[in-house]
Amino acid sequence: MMIKVIGVRFRKAGKVYYFDPLDFDIKQGSNVIVETARGVEYGFVVLAPKEVEEDKVIQPLKPVIRPATPEDDEIERANKEKEKEAFKVCLEKIRKHELEMKLIDCEYTFDNNKVLFYFTADGRIDFRELVKDLAAVFKTRIELRQIGVRDETKILGGIGVCGRPLCCHSYLTDFVPVSIKMAKEQNLSLNPTKISGVCGRLMCCLKNEEEAYEDLNSKLPNVGDFVTTKDGFKGEVQSVSVLKQRVKVVITKENDEKEVKDYHTSELSFKPRRKKERNTTDDAELKALEMLEKREGKSNLGD
Repeated sequence: MMIKVIGVRFRKAGKVYYFDPLDFDIKQGSNVIVETARGVEYGFVVLAPKEVEEDKVIQPLKPVIRPATPEDDEIERANKEKEKEAFKVCLEKIRKHELEMKLIDCEYTFDNNKVLFYFTADGRIDFRELVKDLAAVFKTRIELRQIGVRDETKILGGIGVCGRPLCCHSYLTDFVPVSIKMAKEQNLSLNPTKISGVCGRLMCCLKNEEEAYEDLNSKLPNVGDFVTTKDGFKGEVQSVSVLKQRVKVVITKENDEKEVKDYHTSELSFKPRRKKERNTTDDAELKALEMLEKREGKSNLGD
């Protein structure tokens, strides 16, 4: 069964949520007022009304309350201004209580029913007195939410080593698991400084080409394997170019002269192996791998 939905994204959340547009004329790029688990919120329409399968949507599907009015737009603008002042006040209170925490962001719910403060800290923080002080100042519900370094980077944004805006800030809705194996699969350096993002964790973009590299590597021999070429020579693989699917092979001619020749993988006969042997990793890479595994906890699932 197909149902009609729109996709809405909120200012402080990257994830897209579905709502029932009812009979409203809602266009992509417009704003709407909807009810969420946090209360009434102001959202940005990123997906115009379309039909999707019912089992693709988390039920119950809540309806849009109304398209945003000029008054709603003004409330949202005023909330952004109040957040700047609330951020300053919270910083002062943190210093007053001498708490070991780093304030990252502040957010007012649209209906002003709650003020949320996002922070990072090395361990657990007793912020009960801080909450009392903030509640006395803002006269509303206060929520302090501890987040990880990945979430901090997602909120603040920045420029990656590629020169483009960070993926997590610009389009990623959720953090996907990223493992050291992905770097190995793509023949990347295991130097932590080269495969870690601004947040200090493994770069999310390692996931982007993982499937492509796994498929391409499965069609290639390993370095050190022996292959038979289309012109009848047998030789040892010296190096491979994953993206070009080309292999350099050391062959021995009739006069025992050795020559390095370049072949496309389709011109070779060999038994492909999906995974590379662990012993092809040198000592320097092993140390880097051990360092990364210790820091990442074997895989990067978040914080």
